[in-house]
Parts: sequence; C-alpha cells; structure tokens
Amino acid sequence: MMNRKVLWITQTAVLTALLIVTQAVTAALGNTLVTGSLVNLILIVAVMLAGLSSGLTVAAISPIFAKFLGIGPLWSLIPFIVIGNMVLVWVWHLLGNRKFGKPTIGYIIALAAAAIGKFLALYIGVVQIAVPYLLHLPDPQAAAISGMFSVPQLITASIGGALAVIILPLLKKAVVSRL
Repeated sequence: MMNRKVLWITQTAVLTALLIVTQAVTAALGNTLVTGSLVNLILIVAVMLAGLSSGLTVAAISPIFAKFLGIGPLWSLIPFIVIGNMVLVWVWHLLGNRKFGKPTIGYIIALAAAAIGKFLALYIGVVQIAVPYLLHLPDPQAAAISGMFSVPQLITASIGGALAVIILPLLKKAVVSRL
C-alpha cells in the first residue's frame, strides 16, 4: 500500500505541473477564456481526485505561477485570486462529493454554486475593494481590470466546471481501477 503522504505529494505535484504547462501553453495563444477555463478545470480535478488539501494547494499556487509566466495580474491582486480559487475548490469539495441521487447531479450543483461563488469572491474583492480603494489606477486601467474580474470569471468557472462534469466520471473510474 502506498504511503498517503507520498501519494498526496505526487498527485499535487502532477496537478501543479499540469497547471503550469497549461498556463504556459495557453498564454502563447493569448486567449484568457481558454486559460481560465482550463485552470478552473484543473482546480476542480485536483479537489475531486486528490482531495481538499491538494485542491487548495493548487488553487493558491496557480496565480503565483501565472504571474511568473507573465500572464498574471498585479501582485496586489494575487491574494484576491487565491481566495476566488479557494472558494471554487471549497464549493466543489462540499457539493461535488455529495450524492444527490446520481454523482452527476452533485457535479452540476457544484458547477453552478462554485462558478457563482468564485465570481462573487473576485467581483467583491477586486472590483469593489482592490480597484477603488487599494490600486489607485487611471480610469482606463481600472476599467480593464474590473472588466477582467467580473462576468468573464463566471464564464471561465462555468466552462471549467462543465468540462469537469464531463470528464470526472471517467477520471474517477480510471484512478479507482489503478489503485
């Protein structure tokens, strides 16, 4: 039997590596819709396959690596992004693991609640607090940042969640059959 700590480290490292590669490859495309959706998918896969602590770890690391790759926002926004990512992970952990008849129903409920939760966390944190009170940016830059952290976050969290609803049953089946 594999040591649980070794398994956690391995799973978290693999998911973090997948996240970094995804961010690096999609950054070259210049499409934040693709990058954000895939990052949200990886966060969901992390929490649903490797557990809450792995999901939270990948959620916290994600915006830091994005910044190092040149696709992240201002350093002062990273704590807000970490919180948004962690909300997504927590909600998926709480609702995605519940049995509402079929696992897929729990996934769909988690998709909706987590997308709304992440959107609200980022909208309140970035648009309502950071931009007007912490950043002191010129109006065009403030508007651009506010725009990035509003409805697009709801969209990318929803797309990542929809992809998760499709692939999680297959991934869980593959992981269980290997253990």
